[in-house]
Amino acid sequence: MVDYRSFEQLLHSRIKRRNLIIGVGAFTGLAIANQFSHQQAIAKSRFSNYPFTLGVASGEPYPTSVVIWTRLAPEPLNGGGMPPVNVPIHWEVASDRNMKRIVSRGTVLATPQLAHSVRVVVEGLQSDTWYWYRFNVGQDVSPIGRTRTAPFANSYLSKLNFALVSCQNYQQGYYTAYKYLAKDDLDLVVHVGDYIYEGGISASAVRQHNSPEILTLEDYRNRHALYKTDANLQAAHAAFPWIVTWDDHEVENNYANAISEVDNEPDQDPQVFLQRRAVAYQAYYEHMPLRPFSKPVGPDMQLFRRLDFGKLATFHVLDTRQYRTDQPCGDGTKERCPENLDPQATITGQAQEDWLYKGLNSSQAKWNVLAQQVIVAQIDRTVGEGGTYSMDKWDGYVASRDRLMRFLEQRKPSNPVVLTGDVHSNWAMNLKADFNDPESTIVGSEFVCTSISSGGDGADTSPAVEAYLPENPHIKFYNGQRGYVRCSLTPTTWKTDYLVLSNVTTPSGTISQRASFVVEDGRPGIQQV
Repeated sequence: MVDYRSFEQLLHSRIKRRNLIIGVGAFTGLAIANQFSHQQAIAKSRFSNYPFTLGVASGEPYPTSVVIWTRLAPEPLNGGGMPPVNVPIHWEVASDRNMKRIVSRGTVLATPQLAHSVRVVVEGLQSDTWYWYRFNVGQDVSPIGRTRTAPFANSYLSKLNFALVSCQNYQQGYYTAYKYLAKDDLDLVVHVGDYIYEGGISASAVRQHNSPEILTLEDYRNRHALYKTDANLQAAHAAFPWIVTWDDHEVENNYANAISEVDNEPDQDPQVFLQRRAVAYQAYYEHMPLRPFSKPVGPDMQLFRRLDFGKLATFHVLDTRQYRTDQPCGDGTKERCPENLDPQATITGQAQEDWLYKGLNSSQAKWNVLAQQVIVAQIDRTVGEGGTYSMDKWDGYVASRDRLMRFLEQRKPSNPVVLTGDVHSNWAMNLKADFNDPESTIVGSEFVCTSISSGGDGADTSPAVEAYLPENPHIKFYNGQRGYVRCSLTPTTWKTDYLVLSNVTTPSGTISQRASFVVEDGRPGIQQV
């Protein structure tokens, strides 16, 4: 059990007490009420403000159940602004968007221990079906969300459309991509990490964080709340169920298991860092539509899991942060060193690796999707002789990647496709049995999505990347703009569309389709269309 009080005392003995910027500004209950005026019944209540300022969300679709989520937060950037008491929240699920045909309803307690967030696992639903849901407390009614159950694992599914997203640094741009995504023809959203960023306030930011670097449970809760006040993000959550996994910034940049990134920070001691990880994991759980089995126990949280969508697709959702060994060679991008090739080094941990191979080996799905964080494919970033590689990616854990590529080559699970985020740019790549041999077998595909906002506007191409692409013939596409990736699956074809924004440093960015690629069933390799 983590002693949060002693953790805060330790941190605050080294860092001056911080004054949070409380101004809610445009994110008041009035703004939310205006956005969803047809769904509200705003009246005088016991809360200091409208309590559903963070919207609603759903996720983890199973054939007969789905998770719905909200959090009571009348003062979202000030710890939520709730009294330290349990509050009953009523919920209902309907088969129509006007909430007339109620199919399930109930009451759940919002408790101070979970920041008055609630998740309801709604059971007894029809498979492969759209539903609508909402919450109410007193006279306050939440926005209406829409969600969808999955088909049964042994059922035929003719198509599945989903969006792949990652990396949404609030300070570096607007979430315009979510505005367009919320209107897209999708069944699902897959978020592969960096939902929040832990850093402090940047004076030159497009819009500012609400505190210095976050360290305590209250800090992480307020940062999640800041991000969730974004209207476009709320719209995307309300439109579709989400499958989520984290990367590093949900805790700290480039952390590895119990190892902090920065040597001179107060959490350099692994025991101290694990306490920071524990509060970060708790806040993440409190703000995501995850199933109760993911509730963290101290600094440990079960996030790798598997979701089936008929015979069409199985999502093997990975966690490459919590169990990895330390980045080799001192991290960074550099030449190989002996520890880079250490057979004991791991990016997934042994238990998760065994779980992944067992699931791939027994999968009956047409498409086997590995939803994870950092680039799997090898990328040599040096022109000419020699090579340099990113030690934070699978490139830093050569033995882990070699085992995965060998498994895909030998066991041949049906149509493996890796989905990745992290690098704030779009990539399409073939996975090779031996990346150093251009003639070696193609064993799968990897599609990397750019960021929602991290890195600012970006650019269509990069001279530095273009220079080293010839060193990596398995790379078929690169683009450095912001946006999201749309994936459309059928039993015969996987199609990936890269949708990019003109800019994210103003709210008026426009979207366009930059490139599209297909993978054909039974024919490994990416083809541009």
